[in-house]
Amino acid sequence: MKAVHFGAGNIGRGFVGLLLHEAGYEVVFADVADALIDQLASTPSYEVHEVGEKPTIKTVDNYRALNSRSQEQDVIVEISTADIVTTAVGPNVLKFLAPVIAQAIALRSDDLRPLQVMACENAINATDTLRREVEQAFDGPASDLTARAVFANTAVDRIVPNQAAGQGLDVTVETFFEWVIDRTPFEGNAPDIPGATYVDDLAPYIERKLFTVNTGHASAAYFGYAAGVEKIADAMADDAIAAKVRAVLEETKQLLVSKHGFEAAEQEAYVQKILRRFENQHLPDTVVRVGRAPLRKLSRKERFVGPAAELAETGTHPAALLEAMQAALSFTAADDPEVTALAEILATQEPGEATTSITGLEAGHPLHAPVRELIAQHSPGHHTA
Repeated sequence: MKAVHFGAGNIGRGFVGLLLHEAGYEVVFADVADALIDQLASTPSYEVHEVGEKPTIKTVDNYRALNSRSQEQDVIVEISTADIVTTAVGPNVLKFLAPVIAQAIALRSDDLRPLQVMACENAINATDTLRREVEQAFDGPASDLTARAVFANTAVDRIVPNQAAGQGLDVTVETFFEWVIDRTPFEGNAPDIPGATYVDDLAPYIERKLFTVNTGHASAAYFGYAAGVEKIADAMADDAIAAKVRAVLEETKQLLVSKHGFEAAEQEAYVQKILRRFENQHLPDTVVRVGRAPLRKLSRKERFVGPAAELAETGTHPAALLEAMQAALSFTAADDPEVTALAEILATQEPGEATTSITGLEAGHPLHAPVRELIAQHSPGHHTA
């Protein structure tokens, strides 16, 4: 069995690649990072260090590595005979992978089982996004694409912090992980991946993860940054910051319970488990790493505006989520292009326009006015309501 995985970074090696390896697949890593691919190609194995409760070290071998820029044709050939394609590249990169995947599917023999494609990204229904891009790039009858590939949405969850200098290919991750996969596209032929969970309706699990783990993690980062704290675990050790994060997750819990029918006690237990993960002192995770890309995190379907907008539509004022957004607007990191882009919007657009540009909220939406008030405080020359 063979899997091609796009994205040989820490998440690719320490989470998706690890689970595919443990499932018995030969993993072909594809990435555009020259030095990383060269190192993988010349090294027979690497270690994944799981830290936290019941720490352990796992060895990953039986892999190959290709440069998806300079060896694109080789990647296409590998996919044309692979069983699975997965990604961990960031949702905005999927459109660049689609032409390669489309060409590979066109080359597949009709006697092979359909290629199983799963985008393992921190975004809602990322595989649907990838599928649409592949459909646009596919040169052939749509029936060939349907016959030769299946696309399944997934929800993935594992904290993989920035790694210590000198670790090489080895990756440090938390012991907890969750990979939830929509089984319905596979029609009874879902891949056997130990540790993965298959469900018939993925939407509640995607939103539960995004609006609890990602919302909470980013909240801890932005509140921690505002307080001058360096690490996520240290931020959560601060009672005032922890209370703010808890208030945010109380609001998202309210939404998830009412919208998806999760039992309140079940969701509360999930929240408590997530908070314990953030408190893990064995993870050297920084508020700057977690807080990066604030423009994406403040977008319409993401971890703050997504749940806050739905709460506002029901007449609930999401005060804690708005406070987290306020902190996100104040976040800075010298090497983060999204910080620069966000600052440009705040500096050049009036607050109402900037609100729509940043969050996707139109002027008539019930959340637009309170967010506009936050943005006005960050817009030079536009401080009036």
